[in-house]
Parts: sequence; structure tokens; C-alpha cells
Amino acid sequence: MLFNSIEYLIFLPIVFIIYWLLNPNYKNQNALLLISSYVFYGWWDYRFLSLIIFSSFLDYFVGQRIEITEDQKHKKRWLLVSLCSNLGLLALFKYYNFFADSFAITMAAVGWDVNDLTLNIILPVGISFYTFQTLSYSIDIYRGQIKASRDIIGFFTFVSMFPQLVAGPIERASNLIPQIVSKRHLNATLIKTGLFQIFIGLFRKVAIADNLGVYVDSVYANHEIHNGSTLLVATIFYAFQIYFDFSGYSDIAIGSAKLFGFNFNRNFNFPYFSRTLTEFWRRWHMSLSFWLRDYLYISLGGNRKGIVITYRNLMLTMLLGGLWHGSSWNFVIWGAIHGIFLSLEKYTFSTFKIKTFNSFGYIYTFIVVLIAWVFFRAEDFNTAASILSKWFTLDFGSLFIGNINTFINALMLMLIGLSIDLKVFRSNVALEDYGSKFSTVKLSIIVSVIIIMLCLFYSTTENFIYFQF
Repeated sequence: MLFNSIEYLIFLPIVFIIYWLLNPNYKNQNALLLISSYVFYGWWDYRFLSLIIFSSFLDYFVGQRIEITEDQKHKKRWLLVSLCSNLGLLALFKYYNFFADSFAITMAAVGWDVNDLTLNIILPVGISFYTFQTLSYSIDIYRGQIKASRDIIGFFTFVSMFPQLVAGPIERASNLIPQIVSKRHLNATLIKTGLFQIFIGLFRKVAIADNLGVYVDSVYANHEIHNGSTLLVATIFYAFQIYFDFSGYSDIAIGSAKLFGFNFNRNFNFPYFSRTLTEFWRRWHMSLSFWLRDYLYISLGGNRKGIVITYRNLMLTMLLGGLWHGSSWNFVIWGAIHGIFLSLEKYTFSTFKIKTFNSFGYIYTFIVVLIAWVFFRAEDFNTAASILSKWFTLDFGSLFIGNINTFINALMLMLIGLSIDLKVFRSNVALEDYGSKFSTVKLSIIVSVIIIMLCLFYSTTENFIYFQF
């Protein structure tokens, strides 16, 4: 079920009404959320519910074994059960064909033709997100940071809660489980800010991202015939398409959770207002960035074992972070670009004893991110190389921007979105709380305007970009 679908607009208020009719019995509310989450996910393909249920059972049991086992070696073995099982499923469904193809290509290069090793596998939507969420639970118990859950319905709800099931935010057990296993109260402020955030998210996705995508898709699908200027414009548009698409999803997820009395962690904090790449990653997809930092970078040793090991850990973290996004060498290259520049920044800051760059840093950061986005968006390496070659050989020719109406429509909406972001950014109030600034009357007017714009610019129900990851 898509957040931007008619089905969700019917599903959400029905669950909301029944949920609060069950108040204050939070256990019954949790049971409703669990059933609703399985309906939400099963709407896409009910067969893959078995994977979520298996992961939930596994980590519910393993978490308790880790906690009650006194021997450290046995604790580690139980943790490995969770790691190997969850990552094994992720590797099978997401990466098997990628590595099988890569192996066949490598063998062909040395003169050995191998049979087709690929399998007809469908990638379960959201598997990367809920896998990381359950893994963090097991790791936190192993580290002694949280206690294992004894409430099986509550734990299963933590794994599969529908607002963040498919594409995050990746919630930590330390934040979400205490909220699940305690009473919630109908909070007018939460509902007000939640509804505001849902409609802002829909505007970002339906009005801005989808219309930017029309232009981007038309250019990238025919990149051979376009000059450097058009490809540059399309890539800039893509940078904001993926931002408004994913931040829009996160807004709807966080806003939906508020309607049920839950506070999710922030996932975006105006990343394009960053003066360094380091700052960018503290603002972009924050739940994944902090997950990679806490469970991968720090586990590898972080910056505790010398400068060379620090750079190695940073590169490995970004390479694996790139591969997390998709089974393609383009994503690995995307991660490598970020890893290289993050390492260069760390070297620069430590050598010259500075903490950040001046205003030029905004331009530098955006340029690095933009170049990396080419590999993220392009279908393959050759396409990305062709686009970049037209940029760097100054193959701009006469300015050609494709369909003028599509271009103007996308540009206008992008500028509206950026203007809203700039206003909220300067207010020093998080978007999650921004709705509380308005009176009920003013908020109703704003939502009405958003609804009108959604009707004007709605084209088709497009998947969110991060669903493919």
C-alpha cells in the first residue's frame, strides 16, 4: 500500500478511529497496529509477510537468549545467529543475482564461460529497512544497552509498524519499544502536527518530486541525444527529486505515527544546507547514517586505532552503505565517492585544525553530492560515464532543456519547495513541530491550499524511490 494512494487515505482514518476507541488498553491497540501493519504490507504481496514474521520470531527469541546467557562466548554465538540469519535472507533476495552476474562476467573475462547462475527472485519491499531495525535490537541487547522484550505482540509491532515498515525511518528499539509498551493518550498537539506533516509530505512527493521525475526520466532515458547542459539540469532536478521524494515519505511516516501517539526520530534535516559532506550525512537519511555509524563504523574500530584504520573504516562504511542501497556497482561507486571526500575532509580538518568550511562549502558540498547522484540515478556505469564526460568536456552546445512545459512546471514546484524549506530552516523550528506554530484556522487554510495543489499537479500514483532499496 502506497502512502500516496487512495487506499491509504481510506486505510489510515479507519485504523485511527478503531485504535482510539480501544484506548486506554494499549495491548489491544498494539494488536490492532500489528494486524493493520500486516494488512498494509500484505497489500503489496502477502507471501512476503512470512519473512517479516520469521525475522520477528527469530530476534524475539534470540534477544532473550542473549540477555539470559552469562557466558560471553555464548552471547556472541546467539548474536551471530541473528546476524547470519537476517543478513543471509537479505543477501539471498537482494544480492544473489548481483554477485552471480559479477562472477559470470569475471569468469568470461578470463575465458571461462559459466552457465547462468541467476534466480528468478523478487526483492521484498522494505527488507533492507526492517532487517537493519531488527539487527540493531539484537546488537543493543548484546552491548547491554537495552533489555530484551517479553511482550511478543509489542515486539512484533516494533518490527512491522506500518508507518515506517517499508522505507523507514529505521527506529531504534530504545526509542520505540518503550512507547509501544506503555499507554498512549489522544494528544491534540500531536494530531495537529501529525496532520500538517502528512500533508507537507504528500505535497513534497506528489506535487514536487513526481513532477521533477517526469523531466528527469525523459532526459535520462534518452541521455545519448542530450547535451551537457540538459543532463546537468536533469541531474540537479534529480538531486531535489530524490530529496523531496524520500523526505516526503519520511514526513508522512512520522506524521502518521503521531496520529497514534508515537514520536519517531527525525530522518531529514535540510541536507542541502550543508557546508561539508560530513554535515550532509548528519542531515541526510539520518536514521541510516547513524545506524551505519553506530553499528558498522564504530564496530570496525571507528577512529580509535590510528588515522589509517580510521580512513579504512570510513571507506568500508560508505562502500557498504552504497551497496545497501542497491545491488549494482553504480551504488558502490556512489558510496566510494562519498567515502573518499569524507576522508579528505577528515584529513583537512585534522591538518588545518578547522571544523567547517566557509560559505563556499555549500557549493563544494552540492557539487560532490551532484556528481555522486549521477551514478545513483544512471542505469549502468557506461551511462554515468557518458553523462559525466559531457559535463567535463564542456559538451554544452546550445542550451536545450527538453520539453519547456515540463521544465517550467518542475522548476516552479522545486523553487516553491526550497522556499518552504528555507523558511522552516531559518525559523530554527523542526518541521516535525512546525505545525504547532499555526492556529487551527490558519492550519486549515494551509492544508486546503496543499490539497488544491495536490489535485492540480497529481498525475499518477508513483512509487517512492526508496521502495526499490
